[in-house]
Amino acid sequence: MRTGQQYLDSLKDGRTVLVDGAAVDVTTHPAFRSVSETIAELYDIAADPANGMQYDAPEIAGTANRVFSIPRTPEELAARRTAVERWAKHTHGWVGRSPDHVGTFFAAFAAHADVFADEKRDFAGNIRRYYERILAEDLYVSYAIIPPQISRATTASGWEGDFLQVGVVRETEEGLIVRGSQMLATGAAIADEVFVTCIKPLGPDDVDFAVSFALPVDTDGLKLMCRRPYAPQATSSFDYPLTSRYDEPDALVVFDDVLVPWDRVFIDRDTDKLRNQFFATGAHALGNWQAQTRLTVKLQFIAAVARKVTQVNGTERIPGVQEKLGELAALVSSVESALIAAQHTAEPSADGMMVPGKRALYGVMGLQSETYPRVIAILRDLVGGGVLQMPSGVADMRSETTAADVERYVTSPGVSSEERIKLFRLAWDIIGSEFAGRHQQYELFYAGAPFVVKGAYTYRNYGYEKQVAELDEFLAGYGVDDHTNAYAEEN
Repeated sequence: MRTGQQYLDSLKDGRTVLVDGAAVDVTTHPAFRSVSETIAELYDIAADPANGMQYDAPEIAGTANRVFSIPRTPEELAARRTAVERWAKHTHGWVGRSPDHVGTFFAAFAAHADVFADEKRDFAGNIRRYYERILAEDLYVSYAIIPPQISRATTASGWEGDFLQVGVVRETEEGLIVRGSQMLATGAAIADEVFVTCIKPLGPDDVDFAVSFALPVDTDGLKLMCRRPYAPQATSSFDYPLTSRYDEPDALVVFDDVLVPWDRVFIDRDTDKLRNQFFATGAHALGNWQAQTRLTVKLQFIAAVARKVTQVNGTERIPGVQEKLGELAALVSSVESALIAAQHTAEPSADGMMVPGKRALYGVMGLQSETYPRVIAILRDLVGGGVLQMPSGVADMRSETTAADVERYVTSPGVSSEERIKLFRLAWDIIGSEFAGRHQQYELFYAGAPFVVKGAYTYRNYGYEKQVAELDEFLAGYGVDDHTNAYAEEN
């Protein structure tokens, strides 16, 4: 099993990661150093047998990380969720694209490798072998599966300019030459590899963009253009306890005529297979079940902060505050319950992989764009002006000029000034910092635009047909010629 230090050492590979117009070293740059250390901690947790995250993987006849496993029984599905939850609890759910996320998709791909079968090349074998590498090497794979936002009205073939979205420029004996860009590669700057494909439906004219492949992040011609990092502006872990630890990078991936060797190609210019890789393999359901496990842990953490704030403020006995805490509990419980229901209603696919129950899973996903903002709004309401009363930073708590006033005036009964400030600094990093704003946007669009999640995934997987059939049966049971009741006959 890979250790945290081995992971950190692997980042010293000369990858092209761009911030403020220049290439940076992710092993030393303050934008990436802390979050890389957080990922390293996850690997150390998994590498310790005492944490129960290891299992015997039949695909490699050896020990592997259970977060990458293919669940083939209800017991294996439950054990997988426990392992995912173990990692999520270490980051309190604030690292959204930890290695187990994309690794989960590849577990489902490998379990249904025939979906990738091609008459010309062994793409099904490529998928199986790549998954075996994930297991054997504990790979951290990120992904970029959304076209750049050039135009939301058309697909890539209708854009002005060639290969703005990543696509195949030409084919060679060695592999495919690709050019263009893709978003949004969260975590790619500190990952081992990046999986590139397109989850957005493509039309017949978009065939050059219907590809699926994975490459090492240090591949020649592959560049990562990162968004503005927030960690360097975090003055201390006390002032910004989340930003300083969990600011995972988001990036636009740019390909300058990059060679994708044939053994790293999974789909080659096939729009039908492009769609099937997610939905005919169960990958979309299993991957989002991992995501909801992580979200549950995050919401539980936010709820605990909200409860603690009311205790420190002495407002917990106020009926209006209890109502807010009750609403918060209901919201978090609904996500917890859907996660359990999806596990309880899981069924095996034709290839024997347990697929979480889609009705419960996509039901809660359909409300994520409303649930998360509401949870944040409740916490915002409960902290009130308290988060604005904080001193400017830890220096105010140490300075001879300000320390005495901070200790005297920024406090609560039975709670030290330091403990109150620590709690409210954490609350601000959840609701008000740049890191907090990024997470609100992130959770709103985690599985895609809300109208897509509700209108496609939630709607299609609810099972309206059964309910409507039962309703039709009821409606067919009476008509205008049926006898009325005695009271109506008399009047």
